[in-house]
Amino acid sequence: MAVDTSRRQATIAGIPMKHISLVTLTFQNSALILIMHYSRIMPPVNGQRYFTSTAVFLNEVIKLAVCLTAALYEIASSPHTRGSSTATGLFKELSRAVFTGDSWKLAIPAMLYTLQNTLQYTAVSNLDAATFQVTYQLKILTTALFSVTLLGRSLSIRKWISLVLLMVGVAIVQIPSGMPVVPKAPNTSSNEPSKRSATYAGIDGVAETPELNASVGLVAVMLACMISGLAGVYFEKILKDNRGDGRSASVWVRNVQLSFYSLWPALFIGVLFKDGEHISKSGFFAGYNWVVWTAITFQAMGGVVVALVVNYADNIAKNFATSISIVVSFLASVFFFDFQITGAYVIGTIVVLGATYLYNTQPAEKSTTPPQIDVTDYEKGDQGQGLPLLNDESERRS
Repeated sequence: MAVDTSRRQATIAGIPMKHISLVTLTFQNSALILIMHYSRIMPPVNGQRYFTSTAVFLNEVIKLAVCLTAALYEIASSPHTRGSSTATGLFKELSRAVFTGDSWKLAIPAMLYTLQNTLQYTAVSNLDAATFQVTYQLKILTTALFSVTLLGRSLSIRKWISLVLLMVGVAIVQIPSGMPVVPKAPNTSSNEPSKRSATYAGIDGVAETPELNASVGLVAVMLACMISGLAGVYFEKILKDNRGDGRSASVWVRNVQLSFYSLWPALFIGVLFKDGEHISKSGFFAGYNWVVWTAITFQAMGGVVVALVVNYADNIAKNFATSISIVVSFLASVFFFDFQITGAYVIGTIVVLGATYLYNTQPAEKSTTPPQIDVTDYEKGDQGQGLPLLNDESERRS
């Protein structure tokens, strides 16, 4: 555990890395959803709104580039690297690590994560940022249920109570306020018919102020939570099987594998099959501006931020940062998007935050069995990003 202690005490300019990583995660979680939501409701760029399939694809491209760079650096600095230190030798070593005999198994969770990212865009296109943040905490419930059914894991009474409270809190948040949900946007015209932001902009035209369809958004976010839980638990099962065979991989190699296998469904199913005809008419980057690029970059870099928290903080601190981001998103939605504060939302949010705290602060029980992988730590980012994986394996070896 000496490695773990020294890492937790690491600093930059005298500031503990634990604090830096937590502040960064809080900012990233809050800013990502706010920017993604605004990118879907802002006035169209040159009369067109960007295709979410291209955003999902570029997210994986950027993430793959970052992880490849980090993996190459890790291999180059490793004393166990075989072969020469030339670029060709490094790429051969990386290829050997990435394309192992069973790496194809990661294609399944990679495809699920790609679908999850697509559903997130649909959700933020039809829900305000604050409601999305709270509702998306249902991924804790789905992960727990899939862990019980697929991994045979047992949950304590305390955790079952927290999961019930989580469902109650989300249900309270969804109580309608009786007011139409229309985001604030400049240059609106009452003579223009409005369409949802999820429609194809630039093909049939789009209103300056799109209406949000809460029903579509709710279904999308719930499906995203289910897929997130299934993909995370399936991925955990793969990790456990590999550990039983004595095989392990670094965090960056795992992220390279996931990003590589995520590229193909994002390209062929999303860009070519789903939107190919419209993209051929409007162009791949139709509707793009700095807001869209910022949303894509934030989503791609999210996995790196979660990796920092896992390395330098702990699970409780990570969930505390997530809770703070919910509050920040709520306040920002009120200020920027004229979010209507209701008693149901406030009560539901408090219940969700309490349930999250209750679920993640259960006292550790004495046990002789090895510690379990907590898939909520290693999920592909809280909003669909990379996986900081296998860090606990190196910690136990130290």
